[in-house]
Amino acid sequence: MSRNNDSNGREWKKTQSAITEGGSVISKYQNVVVGNRSLIYTIYYEICMWLSHIPGALGLALRKIFWPKLFSSCGKGVVFGEGIILRHPKKIKIGNRVVFSERCILDARTTGVNDVIYIGDDVIFSNDVTISCKESKINIGNRTAVSAYAMIHARINCPVDIGEDALIGPRCYITAGGSYNIDRLDIPISKQGKTLDDGILIENDVLLYANTIVLGGLTLGSGCVVGAGGIVTKSLPPRSICMGIPAKVMKMRDSLVTRSSVPVSKP
Repeated sequence: MSRNNDSNGREWKKTQSAITEGGSVISKYQNVVVGNRSLIYTIYYEICMWLSHIPGALGLALRKIFWPKLFSSCGKGVVFGEGIILRHPKKIKIGNRVVFSERCILDARTTGVNDVIYIGDDVIFSNDVTISCKESKINIGNRTAVSAYAMIHARINCPVDIGEDALIGPRCYITAGGSYNIDRLDIPISKQGKTLDDGILIENDVLLYANTIVLGGLTLGSGCVVGAGGIVTKSLPPRSICMGIPAKVMKMRDSLVTRSSVPVSKP
């Protein structure tokens, strides 16, 4: 179910005001980037960001020591690659043995909420993955793998929930937050608000091949597969194999009977 909302324009205005209007440079930086008004925490954040650019084994070792304290919670054995960008890290929870490859972005800029991004155990992010929240939440379940250049984006109280053992292919785009209203010609589209969706639920054991796009307001059932380049505009049933623009169900995995799954009778 969709709902109308004009908070997209307010969100832009709020961010712009926080950067350009009154207040010191430090306070603006704390509000927009750090997410914490504590001077001690801000200094610690700055030190950790310097460590972000140290290459090789030394950088990995230093980030493993210092970075976990940046977050709301961080489990054991977490690996932070080079060049990672963090926004409001105190609103991020990370499980055990999570791997963040080079240049990932974790952006948890949401007001009034402590736990904005939750990442389960044994999750791996390839290089240049973006996890971005603007006034919403993202949950990623255990043992999920997110490939290079994928983007997961949740906005305006439209959360993204990804279950366990999901496989997100390269350059996939998962976006919740609605679509722009365009029915008026007398004002700019950016000021017409958005028709919001109810977020995205990707259940366990889902496979999205490269360049898949998943739009908001949908559920992808457990064990479903979306072929490369598919654009998902409707909810998909469990164990379905889907392809195309828009993605359509081509067959069900239940119907696939391989030779290895058929018992061989003895002579």
